[in-house]
Amino acid sequence: MLRTVGGQATLWETVLPVGVAVMSPELARVDALLDDERFFEPFRVHFDPVWGRPSIPIETYLRLMFLKSRYRLGYETLCAEVADSISWQRFCRIGVGGGVPHPTTLMKITTRCGSSTVEQLNEVLIAKAVEAKLVKTNRVRADTTVVEANVKYPTDSGLLTRAIGKAARLVERIQATGAAARTTVADNTAQARSSAHSIGVWLRRRSGQARDEVLVITGRIADLAAETMTDAVRVVRNARRHLIRHRNIPKAGRLAAMINDLDTLVQRANQVIGQTRQRIAGETPPGATRLVSLHDPDARPIRKGRLGRPVEFGYKAQVVDNEDGIVLDHTVEIGNPPDAPQLVPAIGRVIGRCGRPPDAVTADRGYGQATIDKRLGELGIGTVAIPRPGTPSKKRRAEQNEVDFRELVRWRTGAEGRISALKRQHGWNRTRLDTIEGARTWCGHGVFAHNLTKIARLQT
Repeated sequence: MLRTVGGQATLWETVLPVGVAVMSPELARVDALLDDERFFEPFRVHFDPVWGRPSIPIETYLRLMFLKSRYRLGYETLCAEVADSISWQRFCRIGVGGGVPHPTTLMKITTRCGSSTVEQLNEVLIAKAVEAKLVKTNRVRADTTVVEANVKYPTDSGLLTRAIGKAARLVERIQATGAAARTTVADNTAQARSSAHSIGVWLRRRSGQARDEVLVITGRIADLAAETMTDAVRVVRNARRHLIRHRNIPKAGRLAAMINDLDTLVQRANQVIGQTRQRIAGETPPGATRLVSLHDPDARPIRKGRLGRPVEFGYKAQVVDNEDGIVLDHTVEIGNPPDAPQLVPAIGRVIGRCGRPPDAVTADRGYGQATIDKRLGELGIGTVAIPRPGTPSKKRRAEQNEVDFRELVRWRTGAEGRISALKRQHGWNRTRLDTIEGARTWCGHGVFAHNLTKIARLQT
């Protein structure tokens, strides 16, 4: 059951000294900005209005998530800090002496409501800013970046070793319930870890034979993984038969979940085995479909040309902001789609939110195409300042040397600073939620907190 607001003030608040419950100026401005019932609407479809256990007040959830993103706190740390601060309790609409929501409650609401709810929250916030005439659209800029997934640097041997160990643990837990108890399974965990350790030993020798030996060892680990997954398939099949015959056993739901987890692991591990053998044969697996994580199947290797990190593993995000730093549009996509086709739809969404087309649009040369300039002009954009890749013609060189064009291109470089701020201050450097849905939810909350801070400051 949905609860939008909390209870009344407690008696303890009337006896507190005046200065104890005073919020900082920033929190006071954000608190006033969030005091709008339109922010409750996106949550209504996820909760029954009458039945079920009452949720925590949505006004409290929104403020807690702002603090989490604004100060880069984990769920447990956030709840501990709010419980220890009367000022933060007042900001979160939690009465003195009242209970702070449990961290798992915040996690469940975040994953349950998903990215669509956060997207609607950002829509409401931009609409409020447009109504207050705080959003400038004289010029906007676009840029892309990589939001790293919550994965270690992936290697074929490392992924296979983890798959073998994880499969062995799941099989042990399933058989401990009595399901597939007579299915014989070979535990190759120790052997796989020993082989993976020997890869590091060979690489430290820096000899010409090291590369060939590493490929041989990796192939051996792939064979162990294939053997383990064959056993796991038999465990899944026999455990499901056991579950069908004994439907009324205790914790049947938990057993079914473990069986499904093992089945999913087998599918992903077999994909890693396939791409490992492909690499051993001298071929490079395509990055668009390459699996780089067992728990985050949507993460992909992305090349952005950075010297320090030539290859990053995660998702590609685009940010469109204006002069005041308000993020007017953002997207998070799987893999490494080209930049140019993303710009026109993004500007179209900006026009829909702001009610008028920007006067000028600028971006880097990754967006530079004549068709993009033409389509932006059809949307009503007066000035498009996007350099073209390659050697420009004499006419195009004259256009790009104009004062207004060069000024817009110089201003565009600030988009990198906006992305850097999102990464440093709002968690865009690495998503802590798995899959593309989790990445969009995580980044959406970061943009929401960022825009709340910017718009609240513009109101002063």
